[in-house]
Amino acid sequence: MLVALGTILAVLGLRSARAAQRAVSVLGGAVYAAVVGLLTWRVMLSPAEPTPLVYQIGGWPAPFGITLVADALAVFMLVIAAVVTLSAVAFSVRFIDEQNQRVFYHPLFHCLLLGVTGAFLTGDLFNLFVWFEVMLMASYVFVAFYGEAPHTAAAFRYLVLNVIGSAVMLLAIGGLYATTGTLNMADMSRRLAAPAAYGVDVAPVVGLSALLFVTFALKAGLVPFQFWVPAAYRSAPLPIAAMLAGVTKKVGVYAVVRLYFVVFAGASLPTEFGPISGNSPLAFLAPVLFAMGAASIVVGGFGAIGQSRLDGVFAYSSVGQVGFIVLPVSFAAAAQSASFRRLALAAALVYALHHALTKSLLFLSTAAVRGAAGTTNISRLGGLAAFSPALGGVFLIGCVSIIGVPPLTGFFGKFLVFETAAARYAAAPGLVPATAIATLLAGALFTLLYASRAWVRGFWGEQTEAVATATLDRGQLSILAALALVVLAVGVGFDPVYEFAEAAAEAALDRSAYVDAVAPRGGGGQ
Repeated sequence: MLVALGTILAVLGLRSARAAQRAVSVLGGAVYAAVVGLLTWRVMLSPAEPTPLVYQIGGWPAPFGITLVADALAVFMLVIAAVVTLSAVAFSVRFIDEQNQRVFYHPLFHCLLLGVTGAFLTGDLFNLFVWFEVMLMASYVFVAFYGEAPHTAAAFRYLVLNVIGSAVMLLAIGGLYATTGTLNMADMSRRLAAPAAYGVDVAPVVGLSALLFVTFALKAGLVPFQFWVPAAYRSAPLPIAAMLAGVTKKVGVYAVVRLYFVVFAGASLPTEFGPISGNSPLAFLAPVLFAMGAASIVVGGFGAIGQSRLDGVFAYSSVGQVGFIVLPVSFAAAAQSASFRRLALAAALVYALHHALTKSLLFLSTAAVRGAAGTTNISRLGGLAAFSPALGGVFLIGCVSIIGVPPLTGFFGKFLVFETAAARYAAAPGLVPATAIATLLAGALFTLLYASRAWVRGFWGEQTEAVATATLDRGQLSILAALALVVLAVGVGFDPVYEFAEAAAEAALDRSAYVDAVAPRGGGGQ
């Protein structure tokens, strides 16, 4: 509700002075962060142990009404969204030209945030589709924001691809409703775990869940659905690129974890599925997710190395980095051990947090470079560290974090992902875990190469003409410094962060707690 209030306030600001309208938008971001903080405290700290909060809209019980669920997994993702949002909206005030801020930028920004928040909190599949569409409608406009031919072409490709993806998603949701008789996630999980009691045929669920997975992989930008990512990120305003990379990309990953580990994990495949009979659809997901994650690391890394502009480097980097998130999820999907699944999902969540914070810092730093020097072309930059040691220090923190230098967030993210791969190899040596380790090492090398190249060629050496005549916005630098401090603080104080990630991973694995909280036995779904 408060996200919607922020949107309304931003719209009302169109009639007020420009400064007031911007202040209202930033205030909406601050209120959103405060509410997320209170919600996180209520879910994680107020009870004796993490407890899901459930709200049945209109008083209609599940599965008949619209359900909102805030558990440890949802609030973990909301915290990521809150930090990136507050940084991006504050930076936008200093970066986006006045005319576009007056017209539609801030209302659309809050509309994007509304879609993201709804996707993290919804408890039924149809409303997941609705919130995806709310998020996408705003992002379509942002990709075409500047209105020139490359931006329009990128927006058109992005639009067509996502419209097709949305149609596939809606088809899969309709099929699941026809098969299971419900759209509520908790009720669907309960029915799939006891198909005979509800007259559910589990076999079609495998194909329908695969259609959903394709849609989520498209939203997350996994290979082979990554081709929209670089053009869209380069076309959108850089603060929005920070949102797309740091927040909206995570919605697809979140949906995979939520649906496959909570909804579909309780299903047992019938005998016609041969050697994997008795397993859940996770058995199908694991090898596919592994292949797509490994391919994303390689393709994204190669693409980032060859880019000539900072925004292009970090756009392709986002393709590779999502592979580091997805690979441990694939290990969790294939594992039989609950403790290993918890470790793998916690590693994925920590890396998602790291990527959101670090990539947002790098995209916003790139925006500051463009605002100061008028270009992000690496060949036209040089000596930026001497021009502004503060900007150079902020960018360096982003680079060494994404490389994985301790004690920054990237070190812990990479360490946990490598630990997961090593534990998988130790438990069952073979080609798959060996390939995973080799791919992760290659990805780490790619990251070192493109991050070092961006730093050395853009910030070191002799000052170019563009840098010598640059003018840096001090307000932008203050926002970057604050975000860099967050990156440092999360790394230095990592223990509570990891405990939070473990609780979120446990929430994804504890199906019974989620189901009982949303649709207690004896309710309308029984």
